[in-house]
Amino acid sequence: MELTWIDFAVFVAFLAVVMTVSMRAARNDKDSIDYFLAGRSLPFWLIGFSLIASNISTEHFVGMAGSAYGRVGLAIASYEWMAAVTLVIVALFFLPRFLQAGICTMPEFLEYRYDRGARTIMAVYLLAAYVIVFLATVLYSGAVALVAVFDLPGIIEARLGLSPEDASFWAMVGSIWAIGLGAGVYTIYGGLKAVVWSDLLQGGALLLGGAIVLFLGLQKLGEGDVLAGWSSLLEGSADKLHTVLPWDDPDVPWLAVFVGGLWIPNLFYWGLNQFITQRTLGAKSLAEGQKGIFLAAGIKLLIPFLIVFPGILAFRLYGDSIANGDAAYPTLMREILPPSLRGILFAALAGAVMSSFNSGINSASTIFTVDLWVRYVDREASPRKQVKVGRISTAIIIVVACLWAPVISRFEGVFAYIQEIWGFISPSIVAVFVVGLIVKRAPPVAARGALLLGVLLYALCRIPKWIWDAGFATPDEIVPPEGLFGLVYAFNSLAFLHHMGIVFLVLVGFMLVVTRLRPLAEPRTLPVSGIDVTPLPSRFVWAGAIVVATAGLYVAFW
Repeated sequence: MELTWIDFAVFVAFLAVVMTVSMRAARNDKDSIDYFLAGRSLPFWLIGFSLIASNISTEHFVGMAGSAYGRVGLAIASYEWMAAVTLVIVALFFLPRFLQAGICTMPEFLEYRYDRGARTIMAVYLLAAYVIVFLATVLYSGAVALVAVFDLPGIIEARLGLSPEDASFWAMVGSIWAIGLGAGVYTIYGGLKAVVWSDLLQGGALLLGGAIVLFLGLQKLGEGDVLAGWSSLLEGSADKLHTVLPWDDPDVPWLAVFVGGLWIPNLFYWGLNQFITQRTLGAKSLAEGQKGIFLAAGIKLLIPFLIVFPGILAFRLYGDSIANGDAAYPTLMREILPPSLRGILFAALAGAVMSSFNSGINSASTIFTVDLWVRYVDREASPRKQVKVGRISTAIIIVVACLWAPVISRFEGVFAYIQEIWGFISPSIVAVFVVGLIVKRAPPVAARGALLLGVLLYALCRIPKWIWDAGFATPDEIVPPEGLFGLVYAFNSLAFLHHMGIVFLVLVGFMLVVTRLRPLAEPRTLPVSGIDVTPLPSRFVWAGAIVVATAGLYVAFW
């Protein structure tokens, strides 16, 4: 698909507006609270849109739509719909405690509740995971989308005379670095305030772009009639429109969705993950933070219609021509968009990538500066020096993520990769926070032990199968082992969501045993901030409405 000068003009204009607005919003930032938490002044509407824009990126448009295109179908929407319920829990249970303590980072809370060792372990985990799992995945999936939608290898091959292999390589590498450097410029300068304002603009473009693709896809399927296209999609894709899959499904088992492992990554991601919680920690009050979370939860219920259904649409329209499910959404965009909309959708797609990437690098630099540099290198660092360290670390993190991103291509399915690898740290972090908040006498040694043990237990659940399968050239050739190792292999073959749930329960049991043997003499006293922690009066009404709406969607697409 050849780009016209209009496409480039729209794209450049959009990026110019984003950068200008973001930098102007952050021009008066003076210290670390301004830089890392936007001066604790964020209103609910900015929080809500920033949560969504930071979360939704091309690992959704590429990976989630790809899963919907393949065997999983609409069941992959559980990651979005159950996230809405999780956000309700965060608003009612987690956020009031975090704002009352006045923390800047999630690891900081562990020092107040347990000790510095627990804080450091979590900080190291998050920093490594952001670079290796999250940021690199955003860059890779963004590059995949841009390369597929705009046929960048073809352009490079035609204009530079390179071989198809070299053109594909340089198109991917060039896209990765363009995204990384483009998103990094205003993030380095403006911190969280610049990030949330860019999220507002890019999130709006993302939602608009997704709606346009869905509309045009349904129009094409219905031969000009959108309603006919929707009816055809429902009638002709019945096998893909089920949200509830068997309990032993390898990807989205119903047992894990409703009562098991899916709650672990959801609670971690939406309630304990610096990348997300940094927005709510920057709220001007608890009520504003809760309103922002409820706004984000409402939007989450709509996201599958903009991402998952288009993946199923791609199967209906182009199922015979798409070999890799990750190319489903980009193919749909390439085939159905008229030239007049390419620039807008290009901007929306790039905005989705940059929103997530700049949020991730800002959170990673916050953890590095606040939890590691200030604690171990320069305890007397002034607020201005902390901002300087944050900017330098942001630049370094960008470079490392860009270098690691091409490695993601070796894994099968970008969405599965990011979800599965998070499992090394999410069960232990959720266990430590949940037990710490509920069991007042849980000691520091229980937290440190659980954080370290969690990685080992999850590795035992997953890695033996990876090693065995690596000995076969293709998945179709894999022959399961026999005997005792065959039993281990069968256990390893369970869905990773089941393994997350099992590891979480083991760690909670471990912490309770340690607490029984070595309880704290007195419960830890958490600090009290000056933030207004008066809860939203209508919080239970909004929470109930979101839960009921989620249940309705499951009933409709059971």
